Amino acid sequence: MVTDSLRYWGSEMGVDGFRFDLATILGREPEGFSEGGGFLDACRQDPVLAKVKLIAEPWDCGPGGYQVGNFPPGWMEWNDKFRDVSRAFWKGDDEMLGEFAKIFLGSGEQFNLRGRKPASSVNFITAHDGFTLNDLVSYNDKHNEANGEDNRDGHSDNRSWNCGVEGPTEDPAIIELRYRQMRNLVATLFLAQGTPMLLAGDEFARTQGGSNNAYCQDSEIGWVDWNVSEKSSELQEFVRYLIELRKRHPLLRRTRFFTGEYDESLGVKDVSWIQPSGDEMGMEQWQDGSNRCMGILLDGRTICLRR
Repeated sequence: MVTDSLRYWGSEMGVDGFRFDLATILGREPEGFSEGGGFLDACRQDPVLAKVKLIAEPWDCGPGGYQVGNFPPGWMEWNDKFRDVSRAFWKGDDEMLGEFAKIFLGSGEQFNLRGRKPASSVNFITAHDGFTLNDLVSYNDKHNEANGEDNRDGHSDNRSWNCGVEGPTEDPAIIELRYRQMRNLVATLFLAQGTPMLLAGDEFARTQGGSNNAYCQDSEIGWVDWNVSEKSSELQEFVRYLIELRKRHPLLRRTRFFTGEYDESLGVKDVSWIQPSGDEMGMEQWQDGSNRCMGILLDGRTICLRR
């Protein structure tokens, strides 16, 4: 019934693809999760479903529920590691440089397997659950009081930073810092390898007033305010620029993972990591937990566009 329904929506209604909530259950067999589970095999073999976009939220609350990177080729997966590392890096946490480098290149440890491509990683900073981008840089703590559960609901580990004041402020320095942080985060999203996913309204700094669990609010808390301020419109233009930049340069959406290996025939590496001094990063710099700065050099001469 499920595959027939998906086939109908794909072939008759022209739907481009499907995102499956708590998708681990789709591959759970009596012995546990399997990328060769019956439903996943059926999608892979179906002439209609094999051609549409299939996106998994690769976790659920059952045993063995966390399965990021374990779905079969042809599937894309929400990558929560990209979310967590990006937030922690820009918040200023120690020992994040190496992890940031991994997620920036498409999280190859999770996805460079079984012939999968960088696009398999659906990268995101925020989603429908949790803080909006604006709230991520405006609140240290969740504020879900309006939900009537004494602020017990919603995730408490948000890896957020309010830039010095909890919630709204008129301080121009803090406002400017918050917008710079938002630009840092969306630039990471659109310049990294993988498939970027942007939460509606983040492009113009939408807020939920610090709520990170607004699913039950049919109110201004959960509504999108389309009255975009002048400052927010500048962020919107920046996001437009990033989208256009990504579309213009195939180097930012490669079909093969970067390796960092030296190409003898070209005399270059496909990616190099640069210290602030201009020298290439060495082991000492990678292992320095207080190091928070590096340059990333992508060399387009090594690009491969074969599909």
